[in-house]
Amino acid sequence: MHEVKAILLVGGLGTRLRSVVSSRSKVLASIGQKPFLELLVQQLRSQGIRHLVMCTGYLGSQIESTFGDGRNWDVSIEYSREDSPLGTAGALRQARHYLQDLPEFLVLNGDSFLEVDFHDLLSFHRGHGSVATMAVLPLEGTSRYGIVRIDADGRIISFAEKSGNQEPGLVNGGVYVFSCAIWNYISEGFVDLETKIFPQLLDHGMYGRQQHGMFIDIGTPADYARAQQLLRFL
Repeated sequence: MHEVKAILLVGGLGTRLRSVVSSRSKVLASIGQKPFLELLVQQLRSQGIRHLVMCTGYLGSQIESTFGDGRNWDVSIEYSREDSPLGTAGALRQARHYLQDLPEFLVLNGDSFLEVDFHDLLSFHRGHGSVATMAVLPLEGTSRYGIVRIDADGRIISFAEKSGNQEPGLVNGGVYVFSCAIWNYISEGFVDLETKIFPQLLDHGMYGRQQHGMFIDIGTPADYARAQQLLRFL
């Protein structure tokens, strides 16, 4: 079995959180005495995933000075640095050479935490032979996220845009497995996964694996405040 590598998308501007962490990268916002991003590093390490690539952009030097090569967490960290915003898919494409043509790899949004068994997600992905697998989870209020609709086999059949309505449904948990076939869909330049790539994949085999654990993103001051309960994972 080949090694599993994980890409962490940590280049966002974090504009909605600047009132709370104005001078720092959003992913370095403190949870207790530790940066939020450390949660993801430790979560990956606890499941034996030790080879990480961080796609940095805005305030990326802060992330590099905090985590270095990862040895303090018993992981190895490499950095793919964007000089100008490339979008989530564009940042992924720029990091391609770190993946050494692996058959598949994990991708995590750096500003959200989801309780997930990464190896179960990988196994599900391989079993369905999909281009992409998304961790999805049920929420009572989906107004901020939009809704992911899946069929009985787990295949994603549609994405509904954010409606502003507090209706229940499945949402994107910000953790993915991509097969190397994903490179066929990502062009050069600024490209966003959610708006450009995922809709393309609906006709080519994209699946959702339901999760039922804790999910918190730190995109707003209110959610950042709620994220302090994640201390128990540190």
